[in-house]
Amino acid sequence: MGYMGQPLKRREDNRFLRGAGHYVDDITLSGMTWCAFVRSPHAHAEILGIDTSAAAAMPGVLKVLTHADWEAAGLGELTVVHPMPFGDGRPMNETSRPAFASDRVRHVGDVAAAVIAGTRAQAEDAAEAVLIDYEPLPSVTDTAKAADEGSPTIWDDVPDNVCVETFFGDREGTDEAFTAADHVVDMEIVIDRVTGVPMEPRAALGEYDADTGRYTIYAGSGGSVRQKREIAEVLGVDADDVRIISKDVGGNFGTRNRLYVEFPLVGWASRKIGRPVKWTAERSEAHLCDYQGRDNYSVARLAMDSDGNFLGMHVRTLAALGAFVTTGGNGPPINNLGTLAGTYRTPAIHVEVSGVFTNTTPTCPYRGAGRPEAAYIIETLVEAAAQKLGRDPADLRRQNTIPPHAMPFKTGLVFTYDCGEFEKNLTDGL
Repeated sequence: MGYMGQPLKRREDNRFLRGAGHYVDDITLSGMTWCAFVRSPHAHAEILGIDTSAAAAMPGVLKVLTHADWEAAGLGELTVVHPMPFGDGRPMNETSRPAFASDRVRHVGDVAAAVIAGTRAQAEDAAEAVLIDYEPLPSVTDTAKAADEGSPTIWDDVPDNVCVETFFGDREGTDEAFTAADHVVDMEIVIDRVTGVPMEPRAALGEYDADTGRYTIYAGSGGSVRQKREIAEVLGVDADDVRIISKDVGGNFGTRNRLYVEFPLVGWASRKIGRPVKWTAERSEAHLCDYQGRDNYSVARLAMDSDGNFLGMHVRTLAALGAFVTTGGNGPPINNLGTLAGTYRTPAIHVEVSGVFTNTTPTCPYRGAGRPEAAYIIETLVEAAAQKLGRDPADLRRQNTIPPHAMPFKTGLVFTYDCGEFEKNLTDGL
């Protein structure tokens, strides 16, 4: 315990400041080749045909790969590891993600083909020569409209675009609170999507050893053991035949916690050509294909009595999952919903959440994993309530804050606080 509270120096700073970090893009293997991906320029489109002949004939090109090659090899797709059921017990509308788009692309940046060549420039030049005949389809990119009747359907077997829907809290008590309320504040709240911009763009390097039948994949991530299992499943091999090496990771905060299609792809491509295969995202490419965060549309309501005491809160949220559910499951819509209760004595809270498909890059939990969104909703409601009542916002907060003597305190949603001096925190902050 002698280390607790001590100003210990960070050990890693010296080598990072000297530029001696060791990232995926720093790794060069003997005989290494480069991969460039052909990505969709459309949010939604049918693929009518892919002509790879011109690209295959270009200097340095070793292989041009598409869904047809992947399918012929009998390989798998990225699947949800922990699917979450509907609130009524129905299974989640799962959709597995193919390594390559086959009949249809579903977001800008979706992978349609891969070019393997001797140098990065050769691979990128040849990728531009791959001709894809697209027939654009109507798309939905606005989360608020994803589940509207008549909105474009992203997956034929999910006509309303609702992947999963669930609810939490006290529905009956919340209804009673709004019936008894003297004042009600209601708001539409849009929380835009965000994307990480890591110092090191995402990269992967795959090497297949024909003698041992083992894959080695270098990929900076926040969960190499988990990705080892998932990649093995996609490639149809035992987990012991896949080794993941993550050295320094140039930024994560959510962007690198889940499996991406590029990781098994470079491993399989290495097996196809018998040489290591490397891919490093361009910055603009990363903006299209790195998993993004947040992107919620909520209708939030707060009920109060004539003195401004909080009686109940109701929140209805549509949370964008993007075109696919990431392998970790349906985390973004329901992570840390208890934060909606804030530090207030609101006795009855009810929340309804729908994870919806849109023609956008998939989302996953980012830094805070739902807490920033939930805190923003409750605190924005309190600000609006103070404005409606003509009250000082700090005053209204003090009135409704959980006092220390009430601990332990069971909030109206999920959390039980065992301690806290929240009014003092407010005063200190002010």
